[in-house]
Amino acid sequence: MLTLSGCTAGSSGGSAKGSGGDATLTFLTFETPNLTAKYWDDAIARASAKVPGVKIKKLVAPSVDRAGYAKQLAASGQLPDIMIGVSPNGFAQAGQLAPWTDQELSDFVSPHSNPINGKIYQLPYNTQLTPFVYYNKKAFADAGITAPPKTYRELVDDSAKLKAKHINPMIVGGGGQDTWADMYPLIATVGTDVYRQTPGWLARKSAGKAKFTDPVFVNAAQKVSRLAKEGYIDSAGLSRSYADSEQAFRDGKGAMYPMGSWFAASADAKPPSFPVGVFPWPSDDGSLTVPAYTGGGMSVSSGAADVGRAKKWALAFMLDKKSLDTSARTDGSIIALKDYTPPADMGPVYTATEELYRDAVRKKAIVDAFSIETGDGSMPAGLPNKAAAGVADLINGKKSAAGLAKFLDEQWAKASR
Repeated sequence: MLTLSGCTAGSSGGSAKGSGGDATLTFLTFETPNLTAKYWDDAIARASAKVPGVKIKKLVAPSVDRAGYAKQLAASGQLPDIMIGVSPNGFAQAGQLAPWTDQELSDFVSPHSNPINGKIYQLPYNTQLTPFVYYNKKAFADAGITAPPKTYRELVDDSAKLKAKHINPMIVGGGGQDTWADMYPLIATVGTDVYRQTPGWLARKSAGKAKFTDPVFVNAAQKVSRLAKEGYIDSAGLSRSYADSEQAFRDGKGAMYPMGSWFAASADAKPPSFPVGVFPWPSDDGSLTVPAYTGGGMSVSSGAADVGRAKKWALAFMLDKKSLDTSARTDGSIIALKDYTPPADMGPVYTATEELYRDAVRKKAIVDAFSIETGDGSMPAGLPNKAAAGVADLINGKKSAAGLAKFLDEQWAKASR
């Protein structure tokens, strides 16, 4: 196994009790330009100060595939004691995770998000809108567009106006290890066209009551295909990494950037040369639909040397106001905790993003985010990566919408064997 952050996972589930009753626990996390090593180190220190007798060994996942890395560790008997941002799917069914009780979940807005066989294995602390559409207000004005689109037809018409002014309408990435970044147009159209009409559609698929080749899903994929064929999604952008895609938007190389709500923090921390607006991906009839995922928090191994203290430490970390404020500031987190209020000086893009989210909550317009679900009815392990590869082929014209649907049904069947 890789040596990460100066340590390795320990034996017997990656933890060992130290002298004097101390418990040494491994914690698998990740680092990004927004959530740096210092952020994690400081947050670890604050949580540890609240739970006496716990010492933490930090592990950093070597890639965005944190679940894959955790599975590698588990296969050698080194599943970390505590993990953050790792889908519990597969681990929970195998009995490798400790479930959270209702009492432990009492501070969370959506305590029963993403159940697996009726139990919760990951703290649902953060809501991510996936996607909203961030846009260049100057580019819109240059194309004579006075307001963001309210319907899908208006989105297409605005894209045509932008293209007529030699402005690339929409930036979509997906290069290198960041293949997931090409999924957002499809997540959006599945949200507006499939999930809004049939909540729990993916659970129906899991139960054999729906197929990707059903017309409703094919039609959603066809919207993405048409945007690409008309040149409104630049297929050349598929070679860009996530970071390069964001930079392309910042550099004015495209007017619209469908991306997760975390971009709001980046836009506020380092504003581009143009004003940034945000709008939800529009539906055909203009009804509000916002794909979102609530989860992302900590899971605790059932094989930890001290499960009780591991859970206490995880909760201490997740409920720490300074850590939450930092996550909101640096990663655009929409904190899903009761009575949490973001810092008063949050920037305009974050504020606009959160206001749109609150409006969607009031209007009961939140739907699941396709391919990002965890828990009952979610995609089999590995299939989201296959889906991202299929969407790249949809955008570059190698697959039709019907071809993508057939591919997804085939890959689902293989992954479920």
